Amino acid sequence: MRLGYFTMPVHPIDRTWAETLKEDREAVILADKLGYYDAFMGEHLTDKAENITNSMIFNATLISDTKTIKLATGTSNLSHMHPVLVAQHAALFDHLSEGRFIFGVSPGALTSDAEALGILEQDRNKMFAEAIDVILAIWERDPPYDIDFPDNRYKVSTSRTQALEIGVGFLGKPYQQPRPEIVGTVVAPYSPGVVLMGKRDFHPLSANFLLSKHLKSHWENYCKGKAEVGVTPDVNDWRVARTIFVADDDKTAERYARSGANNPYEFYWSQMHTKMKRGKRLYVFKGHKDQSDDEITLDYVMDNCVIHGGVSKVVDQLLALREEIGDFGEIVYAGMDWVDPALGKRSMQLMAEQVMPRVNAALGKSAAA
Repeated sequence: MRLGYFTMPVHPIDRTWAETLKEDREAVILADKLGYYDAFMGEHLTDKAENITNSMIFNATLISDTKTIKLATGTSNLSHMHPVLVAQHAALFDHLSEGRFIFGVSPGALTSDAEALGILEQDRNKMFAEAIDVILAIWERDPPYDIDFPDNRYKVSTSRTQALEIGVGFLGKPYQQPRPEIVGTVVAPYSPGVVLMGKRDFHPLSANFLLSKHLKSHWENYCKGKAEVGVTPDVNDWRVARTIFVADDDKTAERYARSGANNPYEFYWSQMHTKMKRGKRLYVFKGHKDQSDDEITLDYVMDNCVIHGGVSKVVDQLLALREEIGDFGEIVYAGMDWVDPALGKRSMQLMAEQVMPRVNAALGKSAAA
C-alpha cells in the first residue's frame, strides 16, 4: 500500500498568507524526503482559511525543491476556467515536472467562489463534464482543431488564424502519454459519479470527510463502471484519505489530535462541520440517510473521522479500516495546520517510517496466509 499526502489546506484566518504558504511548501518537501508517493493540494478562491487559490501555481514552486513525489492538483476546479487554459496549464506543468504530475479535477464546490465568478446559478457539474471532454480532446487531437461537441458550451478552433508552418495554432500535449493520471475526489456516499470515473479510467480518491462505513460504496461503483466497459478494475487505482495523527505515545496523540486545547484537528473539523452544515451537506458525516442533523455534532464527527495514537494504535486502526472496506492502493494522509511544527513533522515521519512498514508487513503476512 502506498502513502500519499493531501491538504486543503486549512489555517486559522489570523495567520499571515506568506507564513502559511511557507508551511504548506515545507510539508510537501518533507513528504518528498520521507518517500510519500504523491501530494494533493487543494484550491479555493474565496476562503481565507483554505487559502491556496491555484494549486498548479503552488505546486510549480515545488518542482525544483522535490525529487520523486508526484505533485497533484487537489483539485483543479474546472467550472472556474475555460478548458483551453486548463489543458495548456496542465500540459505545461507536466513538462516542467517531467511527468511528476497528477491531474486532480472537480467542478468546484465552494459557492462563494461560484458567486465571485458569476456562475452561482449555473450547473457547475455540467460545466465540469463539458470541460473535461474538451480538455481530453485537445490532448488527443492535432490541428486544425474543430472541437464542437453537441450541447457543449465550449467550442475550440484555431483554423481561421493558424499558421502551422511557423508553429501558430498548436495546442500543447502533456509530457505523459497519452495523458497524466486523472483523479477525482469523492465525497458523497454511494456517489454515482464514481461509475462514470470507472468508465473513463479516472481514479477515485475517497475524501477523509466520509465515514469509513461508506467508503466501500465508492469501490463498488468504480467496479460497476469498469464492468460496463469490459475492463478489470485495479485496486491500486483507489486512494482513501483519512485524518491521521501519529505520536510517540498515545497520551500525546490524544492531547494534540482530540481533547487538548488549541489542537489543529479540532480547528480543522470545526471548519468542516460548520461549512458542511452551512452548505446543507451534513449528509457526508451521517451513518445513515435518516440520521438527524442534531446528532452530527463536532464530537461525533471527530470520534468517527480522526485516527490518532502512538504507532501501534494507528497501525491497528489502519488494519481495521482495511478489514472493513477491503483492499485499496493508497492511504492518503490529510495535512493539518502546524500548531506545533515539531509534532506535525513527527507525525508525518512516524507515518512513513514506522506505521506504513508495519501495515504493509501485516498485509503481506495476511496475503500469504
